[in-house]
Amino acid sequence: MTVPAVPQGKSVEVFFDAECPLCMREIRLLQRLDQRRGRIAFTDIARPGFDATVYGKSQAEFMGSIQGRDAQGGWIEGVEVFRQLYGAVGLGWLVGVTRVWGIRHCLDAMYGVFARNRLQLTGRSDARCTTDRCSIGSAEPLRETP
Repeated sequence: MTVPAVPQGKSVEVFFDAECPLCMREIRLLQRLDQRRGRIAFTDIARPGFDATVYGKSQAEFMGSIQGRDAQGGWIEGVEVFRQLYGAVGLGWLVGVTRVWGIRHCLDAMYGVFARNRLQLTGRSDARCTTDRCSIGSAEPLRETP
């Protein structure tokens, strides 16, 4: 299986969940910041027809933590994705701050807590989830309860 290449001319590709209101705030900001540079490829993992297996990953992996790829196709995950995104839009000074010892560890820990709880934090808890897109860490798709 051949994984699709990162689109030519892009320095980073981000895989985001367009059904997540908090995630979309960040993505919209990045889209605005990237308008002139055009260095980011945005891929919505919630869109109909998105197939995680094409990328050699599961939907649960994409839903569990933000994923990205660098220009060469190498995978990045978590806060490092945001570092790459903000670097791509010209905010390298902010990226530098997030790499400082202590700050880096705090951000990584805080993002880990957010990633594990984002469905509940955004009102998309197990009881409301009706698609297999929400079956993080579960072999069975979660179903709406009557």
